[in-house]
Amino acid sequence: MRKTLLATTLLATIAATPAAFAHEAGDIIVRAGAVTVTTHESTSGVKTSALGNLNGKATLDNDTQLGLNFAYMVTDNIGIELLAASPFKHDVSIKNTAVGSMKLGSIKHLPPTLSAVYYPLDSKSAFQPYIGAGINYTWFFDESVSSTAKQNLNASNFNVKNSWGWAAQVGADYMLTDNIMINGQIRYIDIDTDATLNTVAGRTKVNVDVKPWVYMVGLGYKF
Repeated sequence: MRKTLLATTLLATIAATPAAFAHEAGDIIVRAGAVTVTTHESTSGVKTSALGNLNGKATLDNDTQLGLNFAYMVTDNIGIELLAASPFKHDVSIKNTAVGSMKLGSIKHLPPTLSAVYYPLDSKSAFQPYIGAGINYTWFFDESVSSTAKQNLNASNFNVKNSWGWAAQVGADYMLTDNIMINGQIRYIDIDTDATLNTVAGRTKVNVDVKPWVYMVGLGYKF
């Protein structure tokens, strides 16, 4: 009898609790969390003006920063979203070249990405998976040459060209309340750039197709 009473009370409480509505036209959504850029670069050989192709490749390490999303729901199922983040920092190295392997220096970048996003489920669903596609602009700045590259190559004037590319994503929100959600997302961003610097072998250049996967987990708030 006691178990029956408890079960009846629980069902009544659930029935009386309003459903957590997800996204509807006109909503503004702000998400924040940890965002990690994992690079999967492919590169040309290291080319110099004086010695030609030194072969080898360039590499970049991964980094984690604060990620921000700002979204506006155009309809119940379609939104426009902007990805932003605090600046990412990567060490840039060369490997297996004719002059050996070493750290060239470090760079910072910001990857603002504007996407159209589609939510296939009904707006009253608390669970909201989505897919999206859009365009990315990667701004590289604050390039610095390592002490090793200065000493071994007399390196200077390190520069990385900004990049335009496409982006795609999958993700999901789960509404904890009518306004608060947890979020997870995965993105692929096309970043293709040229890195150049002056060395004892003349002007040195390498093309880098970064091909990063970007992972973000965080919380969101719907206005």
